[in-house]
Amino acid sequence: MKGTPSDKSWMKSYRFSLCYIQGVKKFLNIAKDFTDSNGRVRCPCKNCINIYLKPLQEVKMDLYQYGISENYTNWVHHGETSQPRNSFDGSIYSDNELENSGNDVSEMLDDMCNATFMNTDMEDRLANQDNNMLEGEVAKFAKLWNDSHCELYPRSQKYSKLSFFLKMINIKALTNSSNKSFFPNLELFKDALPKGETLPSSSYEVKKLMRDLGLRYVTIDACVNDCVLFWKENENVDTCPTCKASRWELGFGKRKKVAQKVLRHFPLVPRLQRLFMSKDTGENMRWHKEKHVDDDTIRHPADATEWKDFDQKYAWFGKDARNVRLGLASDGFNPFGNMSTSYSMWPVIVTPYNLPPWKCMKENLLMLSLLIPGKESPGNNIDVYLRPLIYEFKELWETAVTTYDAYSAYGMLSGWSTKGKLTCPVCNKWTCSLTLKKWSEAMLHGSSEIFTCPTFLEKKQKI
Repeated sequence: MKGTPSDKSWMKSYRFSLCYIQGVKKFLNIAKDFTDSNGRVRCPCKNCINIYLKPLQEVKMDLYQYGISENYTNWVHHGETSQPRNSFDGSIYSDNELENSGNDVSEMLDDMCNATFMNTDMEDRLANQDNNMLEGEVAKFAKLWNDSHCELYPRSQKYSKLSFFLKMINIKALTNSSNKSFFPNLELFKDALPKGETLPSSSYEVKKLMRDLGLRYVTIDACVNDCVLFWKENENVDTCPTCKASRWELGFGKRKKVAQKVLRHFPLVPRLQRLFMSKDTGENMRWHKEKHVDDDTIRHPADATEWKDFDQKYAWFGKDARNVRLGLASDGFNPFGNMSTSYSMWPVIVTPYNLPPWKCMKENLLMLSLLIPGKESPGNNIDVYLRPLIYEFKELWETAVTTYDAYSAYGMLSGWSTKGKLTCPVCNKWTCSLTLKKWSEAMLHGSSEIFTCPTFLEKKQKI
């Protein structure tokens, strides 16, 4: 067919690679000649699989968000002549796609990608060679995606390189293990696994992988007397502008300068955005407004008078259930136990109060924002250390931050279940409840069981 590219290898490329982006652009140039009277065309993404008609712009976003069905190699719905093949319209999932659809790591990376690249013109941005930041993000996600599909060892069936490493990190966090025990265990696994294993071989690789996943923090030097942070306007000074104390530890030689006191800041905004990247937590972030029962019994901060007064005073804020309510707490502890009495650490914890009461205080949903070091309590000077966090609060309040929400807005707005058997508000009790694989097999074998829905029959006749 005229204008149809013979090379379709881009369909199996990483979704945010330049090859894939250019392939989507070529596909849309062809598909625009086969739109219906309303300007719609069948969407070949892995979610729609050529069942739904959509405008080209929506098709474009779906192809970026979900990827194109790799089995749709003969574009029969977009101008190519039909050829015999084993799958129904080339639109069913391959075994690998079915396996990946249940892969939590792949879903996590999908959500991260969608949140990073949402509402962007991918062709223009990726074509801009000066945009080093975006290219770095693309490279980072490409590596994570490859690691999630890389065998832990040759012919490994259960774990990929990334999923096994994340399991180890999760166990480390649950058991409160130290790095001193984690890295020997990693070396033991590398030695025990068959030849060709792909686990990280150094602490540098481990830390880099964790940074790519977003598990990072920022170090900010502080005055040894708690006067100021060497941050923003004081970033490049060597002495405290208040007490004139040196920023650096005293030493000789040309070795790297070492700060006397260092604050560790875990950026809050990306962690809040992560809450909306998951469909489950995205839904729970609306609990305080949409599922909370107001019966004069205090079960949650939303029952408090202060919460209700705040909503009345700032009605524009309280109107949207997704606006985040946060709690702040801090306390000191000695990280070395009885081994040292001259050192303490003051973590600052942020709690998302949007969540239901049985979740908002769970350990895995408490967000560490700051780690304040020192021999003694910072006392009133804690305000100095809270400055990066307050800066983020002001940014969120005054200018807001756009984020990707993975929770299905259709289910929320229509009041109709988006899961289970009765998912279609049009078909109602005639909704086809077969899985995609069984539905496709039934189509291939001419089964009439799936054609009981009158709406489907009507649309089938029109098609």
